[in-house]
Amino acid sequence: MNLEVLLFYIFGSLALVSGGLVVSARNPMHSILFLVLVFCNCAGLLLLLETEFLAMIFLVVYVGAIAVLFLFVVMMLNVRVTELKESVLRYIPIGGLVLIIFFVEILSIINGDLVPFFSAATLNSVAQSFLLQSNLELIIWSNNINPVTNIEAIGELLYTYYFYAFLMASMILLVSMIGAILLTMRKQYNVRRQEVFDQVFNNVNTSVRYVK
Repeated sequence: MNLEVLLFYIFGSLALVSGGLVVSARNPMHSILFLVLVFCNCAGLLLLLETEFLAMIFLVVYVGAIAVLFLFVVMMLNVRVTELKESVLRYIPIGGLVLIIFFVEILSIINGDLVPFFSAATLNSVAQSFLLQSNLELIIWSNNINPVTNIEAIGELLYTYYFYAFLMASMILLVSMIGAILLTMRKQYNVRRQEVFDQVFNNVNTSVRYVK
């Protein structure tokens, strides 16, 4: 077992355990911290897949923005642990049904086969030994093709083929941001506010009253 496979098992197992603790934790603050740990482990898995840009996006967007937003929301709402526990117990049957469906889908994808992990060096050595025995020529196409970075590939796909989906996602995020602002904005009537427009266009006749 090489280092990449060992890191894959470590990051994958930590992500699964942290995901379970996100659901089972009683304190919502602890759930958000476990969610941050899930995002960090997913970023590690993306680094193993040599997609460094997506890994950094995971850390910047999910850990640096969304998880912090969740923390602020939980702190503002002041959710009680007893109320949260009662609501979780109420939705256990539905959650169990969704969990069973999810596991059935995963098992249908895996199909009961365990794929062994081989590194690229092992596959190249096996291919070269086979080709030498067969008197064939090995062509490494990755050396003959112009390499494209992850950022270029993602940008080309995102702004060409998935342009309309990208615009729809941005509009949904804009609507959700406006809705969150409207829900949290409360007008207080017992607070004296400064009317700048009335103060600028005020004159002596309307502001001073003569009393005999």
